[in-house]
Amino acid sequence: MSLKKQAISGVFWSSLQQFSSQIIGFIVSIILARLLLPSEFGLIAMIGIFMGIGAVLMDAGLTQSLIRTTNPTQEDFSTVFFFNLFGSIIIYIFFFFTAPYIADFYNQQILTQIIRSYCIIFIINAFSSVQFTRLTKKMDFKTEMKVTVPSLIIGAITGISLALAGFGVWSLVICAIVQSLASTVQLWYWSKWKPTWGFNKEIFKNHFHFGYKLTLSALLDMIFNNIYVIIIGKFFAPAQVGFFNRADSLKQFPVHNVSVILNKITFPLFAQIKDDDIRLKEIYKKIMQMVIYIIAPTLFFMAILAEPLFRFLFTEKWLPAVPYFQILCANGLLYPIHSYNLNILKVKGRSDLFLKLEIIKKILIVIMVLISFQYGIFGLLYGSVIFSVVAFFINTHYTGKYLNYTAWSQMKDLLPIIFLAAFCGFLVFIMDFFTKQFFHFDILRIIFCGFSGTFLYFCLSYSFKMSSLFELISIIKRK
Repeated sequence: MSLKKQAISGVFWSSLQQFSSQIIGFIVSIILARLLLPSEFGLIAMIGIFMGIGAVLMDAGLTQSLIRTTNPTQEDFSTVFFFNLFGSIIIYIFFFFTAPYIADFYNQQILTQIIRSYCIIFIINAFSSVQFTRLTKKMDFKTEMKVTVPSLIIGAITGISLALAGFGVWSLVICAIVQSLASTVQLWYWSKWKPTWGFNKEIFKNHFHFGYKLTLSALLDMIFNNIYVIIIGKFFAPAQVGFFNRADSLKQFPVHNVSVILNKITFPLFAQIKDDDIRLKEIYKKIMQMVIYIIAPTLFFMAILAEPLFRFLFTEKWLPAVPYFQILCANGLLYPIHSYNLNILKVKGRSDLFLKLEIIKKILIVIMVLISFQYGIFGLLYGSVIFSVVAFFINTHYTGKYLNYTAWSQMKDLLPIIFLAAFCGFLVFIMDFFTKQFFHFDILRIIFCGFSGTFLYFCLSYSFKMSSLFELISIIKRK
């Protein structure tokens, strides 16, 4: 299969997998949000950083090294498999004994048992991380979909049943464990790969040399991406953590969907053309414009219609999360741009520069948090938006160096799309302001303004001959 056909097929199956998974997950989260309290979601959000740190340490960047390695052998895969398995056991033991101290930090003693139960996922996932990596490297997203969707459904049925039975926060914990277990079992069946006994030290050193820098970067990223949850969880009630987490999750719904689809495709795709800078820049530019073309209007419209959206989806008890969500939407707009710029360093094998940029950004975010914290939660949120803008210029430094595609060049390509989306968002605001008195149901208000804004956006895109629109139409016609 040609590279072009691989990319098109990857977009189709990855999109189908991602959207079906996210739609199922989104529906389940709505049901659980109606059944459970914001404080119960807040408890799970508090341990999110520790789950993330454990996952990063377990893998140590080795699976990403496998993806960028040309023709990895059975010994490569088996070495990474046994490292992940051994590492997951060590990490579980560590969190088992440190759980009481984490609970003391948040002054929530129930977290001890939650952490000890939740962290079993590390060991479960270690049995399937290499199988999943092999599918990604082959861009076999069709098989990934066969695994992901049933696992979500099994976990969802479990979680909702337990929530209805009154298990509270434990319905979220068990839901995650069951989903992970179902995914692992299916990956062993569908991937058709099994490890062979043995651990090659030289192979490990080769992958670890690439991966450890990414691991340090990911650890820094994980800690500082969760710094707001840590601070809110420490100094405010669990319900406030729940509101923040719900707002961030809804913001991430469109951003994560589009970004994950394209990240899964772009990293192996970029890796195949990493030595052709002209072609790499051309494809990189098109992908970045495409993702902003989709995400920008979505975030603008959701932010404007946030109040009826939250009330309709999650009920009145979640309305305090609305202003959080509206501010966080500004961060969501820049998120994929950060990700794609850093992917260039990965495929170029410059994990050292990747780490360097992460350290610089983390120093800046500490400064920003120290300044903004004195203004409360909203100070923290506005500070995160300012930091995201600054981080854009930092992340684009080496992309400009390697591909001759500077921050200003990228902004020149993206600003017309953002301005068009903002203009359509303003029209949606006007429509909603004058028509909400006629709509007594939130769903009618959301549908009318949302579809009207989308129609205007596509019409104006066509009038201004936006290249991303025609590229999107071309992809759809091919499939």
